[in-house]
Amino acid sequence: MPQTSRNDPGFIHVFEPGSDPAAPPLLLLHGTGGTEHDLLRLGRAISPGSALLSPRGQVNEGGALRFFARLAEGVFDSAEVAARTHQLADFITSAGSRYGFEPRRLAAVGFSNGANIAASLLLLRPESLGAAILLRPMVVLEQAAPAGSLADHRVLLLNGSTDPLVPPDHPERLAASLRAGGADVTVTLLAASHGLTPQDLAAAKAWLHAA
Repeated sequence: MPQTSRNDPGFIHVFEPGSDPAAPPLLLLHGTGGTEHDLLRLGRAISPGSALLSPRGQVNEGGALRFFARLAEGVFDSAEVAARTHQLADFITSAGSRYGFEPRRLAAVGFSNGANIAASLLLLRPESLGAAILLRPMVVLEQAAPAGSLADHRVLLLNGSTDPLVPPDHPERLAASLRAGGADVTVTLLAASHGLTPQDLAAAKAWLHAA
């Protein structure tokens, strides 16, 4: 499959053109320590024929790449998260113009730290996405989406029942903050830890194609 790797407003990224115009383009957001190549195979499996846009996180935490910094495990600077979120949203707008896709058709597929910045995009820049699959997300920003801001958005949360990194109340708390904006949110708890499983792939694929 054709593939290009470029720099765009500081984001090294991979873009793979789609082969099915009806398939939504996917924004792939890796977890801590990942790269722009990590979720390409997952994206192809979830939605064959979709265009894939996969940026590399710009924050280096002891050699591990992330999309925003953390002060400690599960502790974040909300101002820094917001700044990084707006930077990513501006990149999406630029990439949409360059590669010829409409951001409102874009479906994010984010894992861990990538899932968290995808949730932040929904809260702060909802025009950047039309849908999101959040794999192992947690609450990062303690705020609710503005009323009506997510009225036409679908979101799937996939969390693990034995995940040591995500507090057990966070999936429902995050879902509530997104529903406040009108999002159609599905929360699914899998028999899993923080790592991804075949059940994640199956659930994500079924949810995406049920639209």
